[in-house]
Amino acid sequence: MTKLGWTLALVFALTTAALGYFFILKGNAFLGKDGRTAIVLTEEEKAHVLGEMRMLLEGVQSITGDIAQNNMDGVAEAASGLGMAVANADSPALLAKLPIEVKTLGLATHAAFDDLAAAAKTADDPNAVLQQLSDIMLNCVACHQGYRIAIKNVDE
Repeated sequence: MTKLGWTLALVFALTTAALGYFFILKGNAFLGKDGRTAIVLTEEEKAHVLGEMRMLLEGVQSITGDIAQNNMDGVAEAASGLGMAVANADSPALLAKLPIEVKTLGLATHAAFDDLAAAAKTADDPNAVLQQLSDIMLNCVACHQGYRIAIKNVDE
C-alpha cells in the first residue's frame, strides 16, 4: 500500500472511531445544572420518549393490578407488551443521540419485561413475580436519577 493509501486508511479509521464514540457511546448529551446528564432531543423525539415512558408506567400499573388479583395471564400479556418489540421500534436517529448507558438500561429493561412475561406464565408465587417487577423498576429509577431530556437551544 502506498503512503497515500495508508494516510487515507488512517483518516478513515480515525473518522470512524470518532463517529462511533459520539453516536454509539456518548450520544448527544451534556452534564446538566442539576447533575444529571441532559440528552438533547428534538420536540418530536422528546414526545416519543415521554410517550414510551407513559406506556411503561401504564404497563407497570396493569401488572401490579394483575399481581394483586393473582392474574398471571394478565401479567404475562402486559409484560410482553413492554418487551423488546417496543425497543426495536425506536428510530436509529433517536438511538444515536442516547448515551450508551441509557441504551444499555433501556434494552435491559425491555428484555427484563420479556423475562417477566415468561416467568408469569409458569409462576406459582405472585410475590416472586412482584419481586421481579421491583427489580425492573430499579432500572427506571436509575435512569430518571441520572438523565433528563433537553431540547436543543431551549435548555442548553
